[in-house]
Amino acid sequence: MALGFGLAVPTLRVMSVHPNPPTPALLGSIEPHAALLRQPPAGQLLYKVMSVENCIGSIERGYLHFNRVDSYKDFPDADHRDGEQLPGDRAGNAAATFAKSSAADYYDRSRSRTYAFCAALEDTDHVWTYGSGTPRGNVGQVFDFFRLRATLNRALQSSGAGLEYNGSPCRQIFDLNYGIVDYVDWVSHRANEMRLPNPIMYTYLKDRGRFAEERQLRITLSALGIGEFVLDDRTEIAFPQHLHLDFDFRAAFADDTIQEVICGPRCDEDFLRAELRRLGVGPVTVDPPR
Repeated sequence: MALGFGLAVPTLRVMSVHPNPPTPALLGSIEPHAALLRQPPAGQLLYKVMSVENCIGSIERGYLHFNRVDSYKDFPDADHRDGEQLPGDRAGNAAATFAKSSAADYYDRSRSRTYAFCAALEDTDHVWTYGSGTPRGNVGQVFDFFRLRATLNRALQSSGAGLEYNGSPCRQIFDLNYGIVDYVDWVSHRANEMRLPNPIMYTYLKDRGRFAEERQLRITLSALGIGEFVLDDRTEIAFPQHLHLDFDFRAAFADDTIQEVICGPRCDEDFLRAELRRLGVGPVTVDPPR
């Protein structure tokens, strides 16, 4: 499986099978922080809503789209503080030294190397506000969480899994985790009262007052917040705003990892049906528009 960075700007891609896997062994781990994160119950479905155009593009090119958590700035009501250490924690984190710098610096650097794929735990009116501002409307993919997790874990555990940066093969440096977001009082909540938290914890905390309606589960890919990552030619890896994780949508539809496709209120259903047929991800039942 591949991870990727891209084109005119740096591109990052995570691959399940890399044609020329780099050495030495992989650095990234599978669910190393599962015990720190809340997991959903058996049978949980995930609702991933996006524009029809992005849905078709990701199926056609075979990837799940991850955003760097500090880059949510380009749409209304974006969470500019996503993944940030809590304001009540920052002074204490700044006072704590960690690897020749402060813990606060470590958390900031970790945040800049963490990517999230977000989906909702419930099919609510709120989730249909996403991806609605395009000519073709929006659409929801309904995932079986446990099948999805098994698929991604299996792919990244492969000995051929790797990272591709601007076309160059690299060591797979990302930890893969899953968890339900906790919505807290952003001003008063503290995560470092007893001890310094693992940086992954900040990725799974959001402001209750603004974002509780999201009811979000996240899949994260996060790299170590210490030191720098460089290629063999000593070129430093720049972590771009987006990351693509290889994903076989045809297989996901065939084995019920993707349960169904739901049209949004302004979805161009005829276009969507035609494109899904063209891509060979059917037969798919497209629910009536909401």
